[in-house]
Amino acid sequence: MDTSAYFFDLLKIILPALIVAGAIYFLFQQFLEKEQQRRLIEMRLEASKTTLPLRLQALERVTMLLERITPNNLLVRVSSAGLSAADYHRLLLQEVRAEVEHNLSQQLYMQPETWAAVKQAQETVVNLISTQFRALPNPQEARGPELARRILESLMTDQPDPTAGALLAVKREAVAMF
Repeated sequence: MDTSAYFFDLLKIILPALIVAGAIYFLFQQFLEKEQQRRLIEMRLEASKTTLPLRLQALERVTMLLERITPNNLLVRVSSAGLSAADYHRLLLQEVRAEVEHNLSQQLYMQPETWAAVKQAQETVVNLISTQFRALPNPQEARGPELARRILESLMTDQPDPTAGALLAVKREAVAMF
């Protein structure tokens, strides 16, 4: 037998075997990639079943926080009766800070921009209360109801609700989850 004929016979056997092996390898590689993607999707779905309720609960709690530190609600909840303006000022600031500290962990479940809006709302409320306290004619002798009246007047005339923007950000994030 001729070596070139032997070589061609061998090539006739090996070449189709290599083509079939290459095709099988390619198909098997695609199958593994699809399987990996399917597993990743399943893991994400399982994770979302756990985290979605936590994220919604966090947004609910932050909404309550913002509602509680809204000056109108804060002034109704924290009575100024019998307190000096300085004591009432301190009590209001303490209440705002306590509300935020109580809900500090909720930022884990929120977008950083939303939490930044919440922090900005808190700072705006604190600044509003402090500004109105300092604007009293004689802050050390003034009474708590006078400070409460000035804060409410400021909200009605000068400033919009300091928590409205943060509430809108929280609502946008909640809507984006669905």
